[in-house]
Amino acid sequence: MDSRVAVVSGGGTGIGAAVAGSLVRDGYDVLIVGRRADVLSAAASQISVDCGRPDAVTPVTADLTEPEQLDRVLAAVGGRPVDVVVNNAGGYLGGDTSTLEGTAAHWRANLDANVLTAVLLTEALRPVLRRPGGRVILVSSIAAQRGGGGAYSAAKAALHGWAYDLAARLGPDQITVNVVSPGYVAETEFFGDRMTAEGHAQRVAATLVGRAGLPDDIAEAARYLASPAAGYVTGQVLGVNGGSVLGR
Repeated sequence: MDSRVAVVSGGGTGIGAAVAGSLVRDGYDVLIVGRRADVLSAAASQISVDCGRPDAVTPVTADLTEPEQLDRVLAAVGGRPVDVVVNNAGGYLGGDTSTLEGTAAHWRANLDANVLTAVLLTEALRPVLRRPGGRVILVSSIAAQRGGGGAYSAAKAALHGWAYDLAARLGPDQITVNVVSPGYVAETEFFGDRMTAEGHAQRVAATLVGRAGLPDDIAEAARYLASPAAGYVTGQVLGVNGGSVLGR
């Protein structure tokens, strides 16, 4: 049987790196994609060492908002069937919204980072997704369901609607499409230096389980959706948020 191949965007740190590690442990060869070559290289080495599988992780430096750079991902895939695509790239991008021009730039930046990256990576890999059995996983956010993030919330919510459409398109090929929607996750770069002790405590208090999420919590959800056990699950949004927002 061909080796199993997974592609994880934003795979150099935090949730993306945790997802990549979980898939390597499950026997996948994993391509991690991002814009920072040094971060990706360090993550690839660390994951390979941690998992005891040298050369299991291939770093691919690419800006997924630039269509021509998707060729770098396809070259690294090398014509192999791709079993799993995890669209994790994105984040909250601030900006000056005091003018209409600034507002437009702010919204475009958030939509590009969180939606366009997922669309272009998935569309580039769609012809080589394994049929049957491929998996497409989108990483959204609790902000898509409860708001509070402005352009970021809207961008993440857009992934939900697109996932439903994509699930319908790819379902006849027995390719599933699902969304993982994390709540507050500590030990990532998401907040940068914006997180305070008070902010952390408030977010933990909003959960029902009394703790912050960790990258591995999200990775385990993605691991399930990538597995054969989830073959009958598609077009779904899986909230992993400690009960901060209940299922709808």
